[in-house]
Amino acid sequence: MADTLIKADLSQSPYENDMIHNRWHPDIPMAVTVKPGDDFILECYDWTGGQIKNDDDAADVRDVDLSQVHFLSGPVGVEGAEPGDLLVVDLLDIGAFPQQQWGFNGFFSKQNGGGFLTEHFPLAQKSIWDFEGMFTKSRHIPGVRFAGLIHPGLIGCLPSHDLLAKWNKREQALIDTNPTRVPGLANPPYAPTAHMGRLKGEARDKAAAEGARTVPPREHGGNCDIKDLSRGSRIYFPVYVKGAGLSMGDLHFSQGDGEITFCGAIEMAGWAHLKVNLIKDGMAKYGIKNPIFKPSPIVPTYNDYLIFEGISVDEAGEQHYLDVHVAYRQACLNAIEYLKKFGYSGAQAYSILGTAPVQGHISGVVDVPNACATLFLPTQIFDFDITPNADGPTKFIKGDVDMPIAQDRV
Repeated sequence: MADTLIKADLSQSPYENDMIHNRWHPDIPMAVTVKPGDDFILECYDWTGGQIKNDDDAADVRDVDLSQVHFLSGPVGVEGAEPGDLLVVDLLDIGAFPQQQWGFNGFFSKQNGGGFLTEHFPLAQKSIWDFEGMFTKSRHIPGVRFAGLIHPGLIGCLPSHDLLAKWNKREQALIDTNPTRVPGLANPPYAPTAHMGRLKGEARDKAAAEGARTVPPREHGGNCDIKDLSRGSRIYFPVYVKGAGLSMGDLHFSQGDGEITFCGAIEMAGWAHLKVNLIKDGMAKYGIKNPIFKPSPIVPTYNDYLIFEGISVDEAGEQHYLDVHVAYRQACLNAIEYLKKFGYSGAQAYSILGTAPVQGHISGVVDVPNACATLFLPTQIFDFDITPNADGPTKFIKGDVDMPIAQDRV
């Protein structure tokens, strides 16, 4: 039995746990150290550190403090790891805690984080999902049940000082192009809510003031939200500091490609069983500057889909040049409008796309001026037939259940 090297007491604030951190900085001390070839278990808080509750009130999603996230378990130092190496991480197993068999999905208020479709869903809403072994369903979204593919939304290694400075410089330059935008274009360092693990004193305060927020993916990995990175995956991470400094968190029970709801996927607390190894000088040997990985051999088996297309023409009819972001947005909106015909609210349909194992594809980027993106919606997750027919859609969902919503504070 592998040792559990980092524990997450869900009755305790993650700020009280010095083996947890919520910023990226090379000076954060290693919480534990392992050797190449070792396997071990890390426990993880949910990404908000327990701010979201299992209830029917979306006020907690409205009021969540996003400057705190994400709470990560680590860093894990690996003996012999040096900058330029590749850290090889095998994800042997992953799961939810037996005492917490539920997760949450939601939309942040446009005034507090927003999301992919925040103009259409500007208020905070949430859905709670109960786990039934490998399956899940929600009391807030009737008519769907599907198999999950549990994965870490966030996993990566510590950046070097040079890489950290590059991140902060380029993201601040982006913010400066529209500093008053809501939601913001990026999230700069913010010391007041930084948790720097075992770093103390003046060194802690300096690092907190310059530590990178954990919201985006970057060269080291980070918050990539790749649903196929699950049990059986092998990930090759670039190493930027001595010891590598592997950290992880933001576990998801299930997610659609794109994690489009932002408080996306089905967020959960849980654990992961990992094994690590090294490829010396692997970054140069293989020309790697971002992680690469082998996907899980285990996937939810759905073989019947409705596929929704989107092109790079936005809701206002404005033409964009080969813009896959706009095209995928349109594919998602098309799927939402379709599901509303069966009685779902727009919010319920949006949540389904964020949580169920839908596939997102870039289908065409050469046919000027329109990119084409597609969304594959598995039909077998529904309790009823959603395919088109000559009789038209029957409203199977009667509208007496919906996702909790919280009005913005005045």
